[in-house]
Amino acid sequence: MGKIISQVRQIYLLFFISIFLSFAFAPLVYAAEKYDGMVHVPAGKFIMGANDGEDDEKPKGEVFVKGFYIDKYEVTNAQYKRFKPDHAFPEGKEDYPVVNVTWFESNEYAKWAGKRLPAQEEWEKAARGTDGRKWPWGNVWDKNKCNTSDSEIWDSVKIGSYPQGVSPYACYDMAGNVWEWTYGTYDAYPGNTIVNSNYGKGYKVMKGGSWFGYGDHGARCSDRYISLPDVKDAMIGFRCAKDE
Repeated sequence: MGKIISQVRQIYLLFFISIFLSFAFAPLVYAAEKYDGMVHVPAGKFIMGANDGEDDEKPKGEVFVKGFYIDKYEVTNAQYKRFKPDHAFPEGKEDYPVVNVTWFESNEYAKWAGKRLPAQEEWEKAARGTDGRKWPWGNVWDKNKCNTSDSEIWDSVKIGSYPQGVSPYACYDMAGNVWEWTYGTYDAYPGNTIVNSNYGKGYKVMKGGSWFGYGDHGARCSDRYISLPDVKDAMIGFRCAKDE
């Protein structure tokens, strides 16, 4: 009889432990479902900028970023068409990044989707992780891991076409394919005293390089490219972010 009672106690104990664990991990499951198609970038410091790149990337240093979520892929034509039904694109390119959208249009889409455009530092952390790597996959250039001018495709490609080029947080196409709008304006980094006549003029920063230009240089995680926010171009798209 004592043995039976002991077994019953063990069953009850296991039952209550399972109930506790289900409640303890419920928020994690909910977050994964709520932010479908996004990856989580935890709070913490990372190395932003570069001292061996362009002047506007200096100085290289540690920056703290709050935790956030960011789209795993660039926003596609099919996704954008749900926001703007009259959005036209070539047949068969539903899963290609949406392009020819202004910063304003990208920002409006993000709001419609319950998200926002990523800050420059958020985008860069999602692309390079915390170890200061040059490209999402590491410090050695490999033209086969992204779509840049070195690929000689001369057009964007379907999202996720380069799984070997994912970032440390499993984001795709953060090197090449299309430039991506970020939220912030173009200004000097703290500690940068180099004169640049474009600072403070309302330009928006784009990150990641594109299928057209600059090969390995433009595809570096730290590189910054600028444009006025009302410009549309076949090389410019975006992805969205969301607060934790």
